[in-house]
Amino acid sequence: MQRKTPDPGGVRGLFARNIATKYRLYAIFYIVKQSVTLDANASIDIDGKVDQMPQNPLPSRDLVTGAARAPARAMLRAAGFDDAAMAKPMLAIVNSWSTVTPCNMHLRGLADHVRRGIEEAGGTAVDFNTIVVTDGISMGTPGMRASLMSRETIADSAELAVRGHMLDGVVFLVGCDKTIPAAAIAAARLDLPCVILYGGSIMPGHIGDKAITIQDVFEAVGAHGAGTLDDAGLKAVEVAACPGAGACGGQFTANTMALAMSFLGLSPMGLNDVPATHPDKGETAAEAGRVLVDAVREGRNARQFITPTSLRNAAIAGTATAGSTNLILHLLAIAREAEIGADDFGLDLFDSLSRTTPVIADLKPGGRFMAPDMSAAGGTPLLGRRLMEAGLITDTPTVTGATLFESFAGAPETPGQQVIVTAGAPIKGRGGYGILYGNLAPEGCVVKLAGHDRLSFEGPAKVYDGEEATFAALEAGEIVAGDVVVIRGEGPVGGPGMREMLAVTAAIQGRGLGDSVALVTDGRFSGATYGFMVGHISPEAALGGPIARLASGDRVRIDVEARVFETSADLASRPLPEVKRRRDVIGVYAKYARSVGSASHGAVTSGADLSPA
Repeated sequence: MQRKTPDPGGVRGLFARNIATKYRLYAIFYIVKQSVTLDANASIDIDGKVDQMPQNPLPSRDLVTGAARAPARAMLRAAGFDDAAMAKPMLAIVNSWSTVTPCNMHLRGLADHVRRGIEEAGGTAVDFNTIVVTDGISMGTPGMRASLMSRETIADSAELAVRGHMLDGVVFLVGCDKTIPAAAIAAARLDLPCVILYGGSIMPGHIGDKAITIQDVFEAVGAHGAGTLDDAGLKAVEVAACPGAGACGGQFTANTMALAMSFLGLSPMGLNDVPATHPDKGETAAEAGRVLVDAVREGRNARQFITPTSLRNAAIAGTATAGSTNLILHLLAIAREAEIGADDFGLDLFDSLSRTTPVIADLKPGGRFMAPDMSAAGGTPLLGRRLMEAGLITDTPTVTGATLFESFAGAPETPGQQVIVTAGAPIKGRGGYGILYGNLAPEGCVVKLAGHDRLSFEGPAKVYDGEEATFAALEAGEIVAGDVVVIRGEGPVGGPGMREMLAVTAAIQGRGLGDSVALVTDGRFSGATYGFMVGHISPEAALGGPIARLASGDRVRIDVEARVFETSADLASRPLPEVKRRRDVIGVYAKYARSVGSASHGAVTSGADLSPA
């Protein structure tokens, strides 16, 4: 079903006008502290004497100074680094550029601007690339299993490249979903000065005057399967939905995580708001490079910003925008990699924050507007100002040297905008998440509250092993109003990879069942999912979790207020089904399945699964 998106008080037209001055970049986002540059004429000798050294010792000095490092310098010279370049801080640009996806296809060009910013500020840029697995393309296929796994591979590859070459700081260029938390995970491990720059949202597509996103394409597939949309209608949505570069345009996972990076203090305030194709995007990249050099000079390392307080701020921003439930998984992973345990930042916190944080941004998938609309309305600074004024967040330092509240102070609001409201007159009084427990999820699960007002559901289970079997049952008309649809065997180990169920959830919406069925899984949900959905069920079926013993016809009760997810069936009396070894779980898939931890702690693979004391 296509939903018309109103123009928020002419915001699309105002976006361009708001940035029409010489310093137009700062009309929507703020860099409070000006960069401090190093002397571009600094030089190095074999004794390691360098002018204009930053306050902290630089890792690269052990690589390029002294007689014993002559072989390293010889190879660096061959790569184009002269004495002057080696005398400066050597700073990585870790780029997730790829031509496979609009989310990341423009990042190669942005890297040139990051390099310019680094060099203008007195640093030396060193480029590396890493991978991306694109959720929107792999969704609903076996390839989607690689998505969450790629978060670990991206973080691992960035960590190895930076540690291996003893670099002094990093700008991460990120786009599609998993590249963003992967960058923060790598930053937490490295604990160097780090800046995370999001490539920006895609602009909306249009069919007539209707603004659409990739979400509408998935829902169109459901409508097509139900017979309410013909082939030509489906093709029209497909062709129009994605007009160019940028990540998916609603408050889906990429935009939710980009927002979180700003609230964590790892992204300079407002830079992530600028859409991918906006003419000022290149200048945001140059500023990211300048901010990194300043952070190196001042010794502003990543773990100064990844704290229980900043993680809490990021969680509040996510729930205030009814953002993706993947935020929960990723923030838990970032916390664990920064050696912050569950006592200081755990799963239950998301429930308590959701109960006390209203939804104040009217964003898709459950709302009306898209990320470029929010940017034009006032963006992250305005959202932060609203949360600050309501006393919901706490001031913390950021990578620019300004505090979070300094970055929000005086944030302007576009007249007539309807995207961001106040906490006193919210869109919903309760935030976007709930955390439930019970005999089906002893270690917890996550319920998504975006796009509906229901807080309870009870009905008979329809149990399926895997996403494909569920989609086939939906297409065959097996799933009807009142059902609790159970998709199991899709957890971190069982998938492996904890696939997102967007193909199924969007098809449910497209068939008009969104308000009348619940869907539960040990897998994940896309940020584009909305409806009554429960995911991240722990322990998962593949590890003998209770969901493995559930059978079709069993009564399932979900109660968000009571924080209960349970069945009346006598699960203990049933044998545990045999887990069959799959022939396709080889290579990195097998390695991931052996090493991944519980979703209740972020599904990390490094062993940083810090349970409560």
